[in-house]
Amino acid sequence: MTIKLIATDMDGTLLRTDKTFDYARFEDLLDQMDERGIKMVAASGNQVKQLQAYFNPVNPDRLTYVSSNGAMVSDHNGVLYKRPVSKESLQRILNWNRENHAMMENLIVLSGTDAAYVSNHATPEMIELVSQFYVKVIQVEKFMEIDDDILVIELVWPETANVVEYIRALRDVFGEELHTTGSGFGSVSILAAGTTKETGLEALSRIWNIKPEEMAAFGDNGNDLEMLRYVGLPFVMPNAEDFMKVRIDNIALNDNEHNGVIDTMEAILAGAYDENGTMKR
Repeated sequence: MTIKLIATDMDGTLLRTDKTFDYARFEDLLDQMDERGIKMVAASGNQVKQLQAYFNPVNPDRLTYVSSNGAMVSDHNGVLYKRPVSKESLQRILNWNRENHAMMENLIVLSGTDAAYVSNHATPEMIELVSQFYVKVIQVEKFMEIDDDILVIELVWPETANVVEYIRALRDVFGEELHTTGSGFGSVSILAAGTTKETGLEALSRIWNIKPEEMAAFGDNGNDLEMLRYVGLPFVMPNAEDFMKVRIDNIALNDNEHNGVIDTMEAILAGAYDENGTMKR
């Protein structure tokens, strides 16, 4: 099996709970991939600046980023592809949330190209929470006056909330106008129609002339499914929920706390998988 691109989700996949991974082993993998002309892609709901920060110990310029759940693709040269939410759709989402949920029942985070934006009503505790996922957080008086492309609208409830009902309600109202998905931690992500991590990889397929069957990918959550179904060699993490393991056959060699992505990438580069994605005996 000839693999020319490897993509990985971050939280619950490459990253351990402490937001780190084995930098020395990963850097060695990057060296091997450079020698073979294999592209390394980080694909995440995170903003690109946050993603780059995770890779500072191994030089973030060595990777390409499918950030904001596929709404933007970039590398060290700049933006390669971008699909923001329209102003009209943003206004409709804000109206829906105001009409259906009491003020501060959930936290609205607008993830833009340059920063993340929250309301002036957000408490210091909320700001601290958001800052775990965004490098730059700005409080604003009016969301509609933000001078930035908004790539993702995040509606964040407590982690114990059943976000499935909110996702269903949003899909009932907005249908195909927007793409709504759960992104873990009590959060619902709303993007421009048809925007997923898959569309980010599709953009790279066109740019680099790499076929989907020449790609491998790792993920653990529902917002990874489209990406995993798109590539020829998909892996779901052992720590993922059961519904993911039903949908994706291949399981990574270890969980995120024990370098499962790195273990499996080493196996891929060593030729451990056949053309059907089955591990050789």
